Amino acid sequence: MSGLIKSSIARKVVMALSGLFLVVFLTQHFVINITSVIDPETFNSWSHFMGYNPLVQFILQPILIAGVIIHFVMGFILEIQNKKARGISYVKYKGSANAPWVSRNMIYSGLVILAFLGLHFYDFWVHEMTYKYVEFLPEDPSRYHEETVEKFAPFWRTIIYMISFVLLSLHLWHGFSSSFQSMGVNNKYSAGIKIFTKLFSVVIPLGYAFIALYHHLNPITH
Repeated sequence: MSGLIKSSIARKVVMALSGLFLVVFLTQHFVINITSVIDPETFNSWSHFMGYNPLVQFILQPILIAGVIIHFVMGFILEIQNKKARGISYVKYKGSANAPWVSRNMIYSGLVILAFLGLHFYDFWVHEMTYKYVEFLPEDPSRYHEETVEKFAPFWRTIIYMISFVLLSLHLWHGFSSSFQSMGVNNKYSAGIKIFTKLFSVVIPLGYAFIALYHHLNPITH
């Protein structure tokens, strides 16, 4: 039994660490993307650097993909574990009485976010790989802003992105603060950490939704 408990704790720690790693990426990604609204030239410059820097492309990018896979695989494993742990006592389990809706449905918000990541990878990563390694087109440091704006021209794609950001906010609302608890952080800074994680969970997804809506409402005219 103690081995199972230790195994479960280890999985939660791995899930927490991978989640925090993805939060760092989410922040860095937002900083770059918000410049597409503020200063398109800066956005083009930073995007070109990220797209052609070998360290980013061949080391950080694979690490990011691995982080995404680890986080979601751990999430599914822990969800299965939790269902098995409830076992026979499941009939006595009243989810709404023991945990808020967000925490009880992390697996579903996570699945939607995973589907959104698939769309996002198709929209941007697959396009970038095709541009560079399939069509072998020449470098064009000024292309990124226009390509990004064009992605949000269809109303349906903009709506999908915005709904996904709402679910991302709900996922972060519980998951971000819980990651510190999973790692045993319980000190005088805990209250401040909780406030920060809640603010982050609202502000960053809201910022992403604003970027998508802004580009949809401000198309590039030739």
